[in-house]
Amino acid sequence: MPKKKQTPPSLAGYDEFLNELKRNIRVAQARAVSAVNRELILMYWEIGKGIIERQNSVGWGKSVVERLSHDLQHEFPEMKGFSTRNLWDMRRFYERYSGRPDLRQAVAEIPWGHNLLIMNSTSNTDEAAWYIRQTVENGWSRAVLSHQIETSLFSRQEKASKLSNFDSTLSTPQSELLQQALKDPYVFDFLNLGADAKERDLEKALIDRIREFLLELGAGFAFMGSQYHLEVDGDDFYIDLLFYHHRLRCLVAIDLKMEDFKPEFAGKMNFYLSALDDLVRHPQDQPSVGIILCRGKKRKIGEYSLRDMSKPIGVSAYKLTEALPKQLQGNLPAIEEIEAQLESVESAFAEHKNIDKE
Repeated sequence: MPKKKQTPPSLAGYDEFLNELKRNIRVAQARAVSAVNRELILMYWEIGKGIIERQNSVGWGKSVVERLSHDLQHEFPEMKGFSTRNLWDMRRFYERYSGRPDLRQAVAEIPWGHNLLIMNSTSNTDEAAWYIRQTVENGWSRAVLSHQIETSLFSRQEKASKLSNFDSTLSTPQSELLQQALKDPYVFDFLNLGADAKERDLEKALIDRIREFLLELGAGFAFMGSQYHLEVDGDDFYIDLLFYHHRLRCLVAIDLKMEDFKPEFAGKMNFYLSALDDLVRHPQDQPSVGIILCRGKKRKIGEYSLRDMSKPIGVSAYKLTEALPKQLQGNLPAIEEIEAQLESVESAFAEHKNIDKE
């Protein structure tokens, strides 16, 4: 029987030490990149401030900024940020946020491209400040940030008059966090694909679609299943969509309706949540939460329906993007279609895993 190869005494603990060094180096690299970005943004802030001050004091005009751009690019040829256009953007950057000292550090936490996108796509400083803080908190890439702005997430999540009973059924801060996470309306434009579109690149389209679905729901959602089965007293019940929110530590049941909200929808969701809390919820989890998504809702009907419910329930509308052709508007796929798409996604993911293993 061959002898087991032993690690020479001089190399004892080497692998653990190497792995520790790799982790520390990667953390240091990330911190270095963050520090460089922070200093760059603060430098842009000061350049914009200097341009405005000299314009106000000595009347600098367009030609002076153009000359400044030329001289800076000549002196620092390795730096790409001193074009005339970028100098004007720095001026606008400082002008936009100079009245909000609370944002000076926040804008330095995100890349310049993100800052430009927010500046160019928002109508006021309050909206811009919200996207800046959300980007810092969630680590949004520029593509994700662009998607959130295009779908008016600020209006749907921060300013919307949301309908829920979270305040009366949950303790603080759980109720506040859930209220912040709820959107109204949700935008499901990515589910409206014609037959031809579904036939092209089916696997990729489905994976992209579930990614966008989770993106629209918001940070923290993990998909657990469609038509999630519950057995109560020998009878079968099925929740349209079930998620787990890892930040809020709770199950989230979603009921999809093809019509405006009705009072009986709340009673059905209350039943689902009671069953989930008894049969599925982990003892350390927070109470399960329900979201009813309808074509529309009337506020008083919703308020009366939720007022005395014992379980936390929110009601939101969904809509299609206004850019959709008329023949598609109002034609959200049936719940069965959504479930079929999600089941296909699960199959696609499983197939990917098998291919990877091969």
